[in-house]
Amino acid sequence: MKIRLALLATLIFSIASPTLSIAAGDRFALVIGNAKYPDADAPLKEPVNDARDVADELKRDGFTVEVGENLTGDGMHRAFDRLYGKIKPGSVALIFFSGYGIQSNRQSYMIPIDAQIWAEADVRRDGFSLETVLGEINSRGAGVKIALIDASRRNPFERRFRSFSAGLAPVIAPNGTLVMYSAALSSVVSDNGSDRSLFVRELLKEIRTPDLMAEETLNRTRVGVTRASRQEQVPWISSSLAEDFSFIPGGAPGALSAAPAPAATPSTEVATAPPAPPPPAPPAATPTPAPAPPAATAPTPPPAPPKPSVATAPPSPPKAPEIALPPPAPPPPVVIQPTPAPGNPPALADDPTIKSLSDRLGKNPDDAAALYRRGQVYASKGAYDLAVKDFTDSLRLNPKDVEAYNNRCWVRTVIGDLQAALKDCNEALRLRPNFVDALDSRGLMNLKGGQNKNAIADFDAALKINPRLTSSLYGRGLAKKRNGAVAEGDLDIANAKAMDPNIVKEFADYGVQ
Repeated sequence: MKIRLALLATLIFSIASPTLSIAAGDRFALVIGNAKYPDADAPLKEPVNDARDVADELKRDGFTVEVGENLTGDGMHRAFDRLYGKIKPGSVALIFFSGYGIQSNRQSYMIPIDAQIWAEADVRRDGFSLETVLGEINSRGAGVKIALIDASRRNPFERRFRSFSAGLAPVIAPNGTLVMYSAALSSVVSDNGSDRSLFVRELLKEIRTPDLMAEETLNRTRVGVTRASRQEQVPWISSSLAEDFSFIPGGAPGALSAAPAPAATPSTEVATAPPAPPPPAPPAATPTPAPAPPAATAPTPPPAPPKPSVATAPPSPPKAPEIALPPPAPPPPVVIQPTPAPGNPPALADDPTIKSLSDRLGKNPDDAAALYRRGQVYASKGAYDLAVKDFTDSLRLNPKDVEAYNNRCWVRTVIGDLQAALKDCNEALRLRPNFVDALDSRGLMNLKGGQNKNAIADFDAALKINPRLTSSLYGRGLAKKRNGAVAEGDLDIANAKAMDPNIVKEFADYGVQ
């Protein structure tokens, strides 16, 4: 099944030490709010407003601030280069990033609005590594480095491949660095629907407290966010500061009553996202795509999300998955849900990725990788018949491609071709036993076909490998309820919804309710 991942948050580098008497001109900040991602269903509401509010406050606190809104990859490169060029030995550098972030290979990446991400390698190509940015700032001589990241959002890229973990990764940062994520490691949160994020609201409240050390400022922010979210969102902090630093040093309350800060003026690098029709949640992706409902996790199970209000039941002992085709039996009518008719896909011919892949295939029709990737794009846009055709052509050229079998299994499940889907998932599991994505996909197929016991066995096996796989947890809950274990099923469903509030709609889109 497909995965979601997870989003990139705010990076802030703000530093000032009374002992070093750093002047206002020695405080530099780069504030980025990326909201208009063409691959998302709709622009994000929070990042631009949050970036402007943070920029206003930092200007009050003596920072020289550059604001970037909806930056492309080139725009982010130029903005970082300008920040690097300003830094002097002993100065303070602050970076705030709000938008989508992705964890890959134990690093966190900030994603520009024009990123083309269909495989894990694309993350490293198009994204900006937080560790790399911090390292470059340190090499320029910055004395204090602060990074505030508000990018732990679910994003449209997560379900395209599964070789990454949800949320953001811990940072190996140089000495003199203070890093804060808006949510716990490997955790994701959904936007609250407002124009400002809870994280930034609490952050600004604490920053405005005079003579409060930076570490205490962020600790108070964490407490405020945790309480306000009822422990559903717990920010993460890492500090290696060797000296005291305060956003408003010297106990000067007058700093708060200074003349109102001018409205944050976006820099000349402010970019405008190219108009693009919002695509539906993508099904799967390259290296390890997972055509299945959204999973909120990665291969290596991250720590359980901080949601004490929801009890977590230990997964049922996994039952050995059945690879053989079950005896045909008409599924109970109460269980089989009508498959939603695929909507008219957006102008596929105008999609730049499809254009590029089609050009490649025009020159070489036997390019299996291009066929596979175009199939992913078609599936993400609801063009399921075209996706099946491309996956089939890809498998003709590469009959041992387990990812293609898994993706075709998922697409066939969505459109209701269950027997064919079962054969695809079984073949994927034959080629790669205990392949978590295929177990998840087959679980969905069994659930949709009314084979509740088989669905539970598949989801159990998937959750044993990845306990935070939200789609398997929710699917198992539905299967348990249909199988008579109502209390256990409700517990699984509650836990899945706590991790991913959108999981109910996602399953409904698959024809499962």
